[in-house]
Amino acid sequence: MRASRLLSIIMRLQQGQVTAEQLSETLEVSIRTIYRDMDHLSLAGVPVYADRGRSGGFQLLEGWKMPPTGLTGIEIEALLLSGMPDQVKQLGLQTSMLSGQTKLLETLPETQRAAIGKISAYVYVDPVSWFGAEEPAEKLHDIADAVWNSQKITCVYESWKGSVQRMINPLGLVVKGGRWYLAGEVEGDERIYRVGKFQELKVLKDTFSRPVNFDLPNFWRQAVKRYETAIYSETATLRVNKAGLENLHELGTPVAEAANASLSGPDTQGFYLVSIPIETIERASADIMRLGPDCQALEPPELVVHIQQKLHDMIKLYSS
Repeated sequence: MRASRLLSIIMRLQQGQVTAEQLSETLEVSIRTIYRDMDHLSLAGVPVYADRGRSGGFQLLEGWKMPPTGLTGIEIEALLLSGMPDQVKQLGLQTSMLSGQTKLLETLPETQRAAIGKISAYVYVDPVSWFGAEEPAEKLHDIADAVWNSQKITCVYESWKGSVQRMINPLGLVVKGGRWYLAGEVEGDERIYRVGKFQELKVLKDTFSRPVNFDLPNFWRQAVKRYETAIYSETATLRVNKAGLENLHELGTPVAEAANASLSGPDTQGFYLVSIPIETIERASADIMRLGPDCQALEPPELVVHIQQKLHDMIKLYSS
């Protein structure tokens, strides 16, 4: 989130001169984004300026320090999540968020308070996808407490193999599409657990040492990449027109990216050839049929036969 990144930039500037390239690498954003962030800081009244030349970089006006806010640690943590009010409430941090926002606003001049009020009135963050719903997470508050305090948990978890018992070192929480996930360590292995699948849970008094090099955002990105790679077992060749090509994004980002990378055509009828990854014949058949006459499956043969059978059954149903 930009607010968190701007705060990180200010904290780094208070340590001394820094280049756009260094900030770009540290914060994992483009150099252009860093320059935009510097403009936002200047507009917000932060006295940041740039020295040109080989040894130049960004600096704060000598003697300037970020105004003290009187914020507690938990209030700061809640503020960094304040773009997700429903998730803050689920974590039990809503009171801390509101009190932290009040303290922060009290440190700002009236002109900045008005600007912030305007932003909150015109911009709202909804992290749940269309037609999606937040998954109930009754154990979330207890899990969050265990994460904050590095306490072990014992649980009964509903996995695809059935209910299993686990003792987990909870390392961090991730919310994606309205669902909460726990990154946890079990017998030295780092794994992901869906919070809504915990059937029983107990927070122990025993604590653990969080791995020094554990990076939650990087761990999650790698886990998502592994998952998306693992679920696709085959490849399908499709013939799509322009509308079908544009609508392939509905089948997921990996599918859309693969289609764009393998794109060839168009032919005389305006159709393109693309290759996409698929999970199973049944799932691919349902996904491809969603695109209607804008998409034709060519390979593998069993996918074509499966779609033909589905279409035959539908025609028979509606004919009767």
